[in-house]
Amino acid sequence: MLARSLSRRRPRIPQELAAQEGLFPAEKTAAFGATESQIAARLYRSLRRPRGREIDLAIAACALAHGATLWTLNRADFEDVAGLALR
Repeated sequence: MLARSLSRRRPRIPQELAAQEGLFPAEKTAAFGATESQIAARLYRSLRRPRGREIDLAIAACALAHGATLWTLNRADFEDVAGLALR
């Protein structure tokens, strides 16, 4: 029931906010701001086939902006991103 209600577009109820905080603690999340957006746009322009990969490129941009290693089960989705450390 909770998972189904999370997909609706409306203000979150306290139980949903608590579930979100349990999965993604606010103090451990990285914001997607201007820097990440600029990196994502640069990646989009520089890669051979960026269409349909906007979310992956946004994730890669966050990792690059924060100097983080990206842990993924789909290495092929990110191997063409120069400078991105993968695990």
